[in-house]
Amino acid sequence: MEIVRTAARIVLTVIPVLLIKNHKTRRHLKHAALNGVPISEDRTNTLLKRIRHRTLLFHLLFFIPGALFWSTIFASLERTPLTGRWRLIILSPEEEDEIAAQLAGPGWYQAVGEILSQDGPAQLIPPSDWRYGWVRDTLRELERTIPVLIDEEENCKNWSQGGIEHIPLPPPAEYPLRPRPRASEYLRMFCESMCKRHVSPVPHSIPGPPYSLLVVDKPEASNAFSYGFGPDGGGGIVVYSGFLDEILSRAPPENEVVGPEPQSSVPTASQTAELAILLSHELAHLVLSHHLETLSSATIIIPGVMSIISDIIRVVIFPVTMIFGPFVNDAVAQLGKLGSGEMEKVGEYCTSVKQEIEADVVSVRLLAHAGYDARKAVTFWEHRTNSLAECSSDHKEHPSSSFVHKITGSQHPVNEVRVNSLKGELLRWETERRAELRRRLAPPPSNHINLATA
Repeated sequence: MEIVRTAARIVLTVIPVLLIKNHKTRRHLKHAALNGVPISEDRTNTLLKRIRHRTLLFHLLFFIPGALFWSTIFASLERTPLTGRWRLIILSPEEEDEIAAQLAGPGWYQAVGEILSQDGPAQLIPPSDWRYGWVRDTLRELERTIPVLIDEEENCKNWSQGGIEHIPLPPPAEYPLRPRPRASEYLRMFCESMCKRHVSPVPHSIPGPPYSLLVVDKPEASNAFSYGFGPDGGGGIVVYSGFLDEILSRAPPENEVVGPEPQSSVPTASQTAELAILLSHELAHLVLSHHLETLSSATIIIPGVMSIISDIIRVVIFPVTMIFGPFVNDAVAQLGKLGSGEMEKVGEYCTSVKQEIEADVVSVRLLAHAGYDARKAVTFWEHRTNSLAECSSDHKEHPSSSFVHKITGSQHPVNEVRVNSLKGELLRWETERRAELRRRLAPPPSNHINLATA
């Protein structure tokens, strides 16, 4: 992207010179034709040849940054695992490894601590608290389903029969959870395939469990968020105690146990299921590496594109800036920064909505493989209209929903779209399950040969 921006600036510097020279040459020829000024045929042909050469150079210069830009885009496209959505991550492998290294081990806790400190000192629930153990055990139970996602075709051969107590199981994903090959590896594979050599890509590792966990003692906050990327605890989940209180308040604990702690409660199965629904949603964000996608969009794609647009505007209004001096140029620069900031907000909001819907779809897959009834997730999210979980909470303000709806063309509330998407996913499971059962129950094709026809 830096090469694209540099090439675009060089092109925008040279293009005005070419346009001005072509304009002067055309005016010279037109003036000579109107006023009868004699010009030799060789001279005319030379001038016309120069115009053609400058025009060709003009188009070539425009083509170079455009080709570089779209090459960068296509080289950075990848399919999101499990859902197959095309997405763009313009972070080099070295940058991704650096992010993972910074967040590994205690780095995640430090980064999340800085996020939480924006709302004041955060009071954490210690691991010795039964609530922390409840959340941790539920999270670890969900984490054990991740290896299943790597090869559902092999691990869930009887998915159409349903799971425990006939809860619905998902059909195997068309795009399994596989390590993400780097774009450079795809290029190397292509080049070596031209030499008739088969080489497997060198992929990223799957940033799997165990994930880091924090439970924050904040009764007024009934939510959770996930943050980070990478192995060794580089990704993790933060759960607020307000959500746990909300679950526990709906029904009393199953029983009170006198244990090492003064008051230890055993939550009911339905309460644990509600906790699992929220945790599976956040876990889906981590499994799908949504943090990298958001980071790529907010720090590289949008600022880079806005910078190029700002440079183009400066070239177009160059005659004005020549007359009025640097004040107009500075105003354009400030406008570019402001526009970039606003577009980042819209981009983050729209990306977040897209990721929330995708995390919902993947979360029910995690729930089903963990033995929970994924259909209960629909009811859960229908009742949480004002508590949408965020994939990487940095508590930035998003633009108003009405403004986003105008930009995206959507007139439906985000929660309604999410719930409808979840219902559609579960309906797809049932449709494919019935089709699979019909296929299995269908009689095998007859090998009987009609003797009369023979």
